[in-house]
Amino acid sequence: MAMTMTEKILARHAGRDRVEPGDNIWVTADVLMTHDVCGPGTIGVFNEHFGPEAKVWDRQGVVIIPDHYIFTEDEKARRNVDILREFVKAQDLPYFYDPGTRSYRGVCHVALPHEGHARPGEVLFGTDSHTCTHGAFGEFATGIGNTDAGLVMGTGKLWVKVPPTMRFVFEGELPPYLMAKDLILHVIGDIGVDGATYRAIEFAGDTVRALSIDERMTLCNMAIEAGGKNGIIAADDKTRAYVADRTSVSGTKTEYEEATNDPDAKFLSEKTYRTAQLEPVVAQPHSPDRKSRVRDVAGTRISRVYIGSCTGGKIADFIAAAQILDGRKVEVETFIVPATVHVDEALDSEKVNGRSLRDIFADAECQIGPPSCAACLGGPPDTFGRTHSNEVVVSTTNRNFPARMGSKDSAVYLASPLTAAASALHGVLTDPRDEM
Repeated sequence: MAMTMTEKILARHAGRDRVEPGDNIWVTADVLMTHDVCGPGTIGVFNEHFGPEAKVWDRQGVVIIPDHYIFTEDEKARRNVDILREFVKAQDLPYFYDPGTRSYRGVCHVALPHEGHARPGEVLFGTDSHTCTHGAFGEFATGIGNTDAGLVMGTGKLWVKVPPTMRFVFEGELPPYLMAKDLILHVIGDIGVDGATYRAIEFAGDTVRALSIDERMTLCNMAIEAGGKNGIIAADDKTRAYVADRTSVSGTKTEYEEATNDPDAKFLSEKTYRTAQLEPVVAQPHSPDRKSRVRDVAGTRISRVYIGSCTGGKIADFIAAAQILDGRKVEVETFIVPATVHVDEALDSEKVNGRSLRDIFADAECQIGPPSCAACLGGPPDTFGRTHSNEVVVSTTNRNFPARMGSKDSAVYLASPLTAAASALHGVLTDPRDEM
């Protein structure tokens, strides 16, 4: 029977020749990731069910990346990191990226591939809904809860229902005023936040193949905002080169087995977009599916711009923003928050018009924060995750629910880095085509 790439990966990791949507199977994990928010709960489940003296199923397979609430004096948040440190020491785990040390890397969803933990054809579970980001590397990656993660930590297996696949094809050259954020907001706006509930979302077409790895990660990152079980993009030469580069630097596993769709694979649905016909869009408060063309809401007064997060804090995102901001100054408070240390370093090495990204942002009077999740999930006040009441924020993050970035009385517009930067220049929502 013909299978999609998601079905093939799950079948292989279940030791089966074939599976079909709706099958319930035991799936073997390659990687389990957790962070400072969910890690202590996962460890608690592991200790309760396997015993405090038990060892994890695979020392090389457990990756722990504190990233959410780390630059804070909050005692509970700091205790979470201490719990992780104690567990890592007891288990002798090699992949712990400790905040406050040289090993700290930044936001888990961007740090995982940067550190060589995302590989085609593998299964990656993470205690965070945006783990689906790593489907950009042609693997099955999905978010799970603490209870499931505790089971994976002890056994290396999880009971999974095979999802059907919804396929979205983008055809044609991507115009310079569009980014992957616009593409995924079009999809979510069309099908709704529940339109892909427990389904795989595959992204394909020559537009997608032309995207950088950073931009592919943005597409898959927000599959969960449509309810998706996972997002996925077929591996190609760009994927292989990226993985080879990162695994060689980090010393992680280099072998993997890719999966591709069978020629006659069956999809639950397939929708094709002519990319040149699309326009820059935002998601209006307070849901990622409230799609609106930027030109239809242009002129809406804003009070803050935020460019960062696993969705919008990668190198490609800052290059795009710098192209708009070079030689100009922002009108409203604008935050630049690199997703990882690797991205932060690139602010100095990457250049636009012969100038470093960091110099462009500093001269534009942006505020540059340390690599972390920062304001994306709010959190303790001293993570600068709190916004003031009644603020209107344009953000490159992935969710705009009430209180997501702080005050429940604030409003968040989700946008591409191009749209966010253009809006920062004028203090109102601005179509990036007007600034290019």
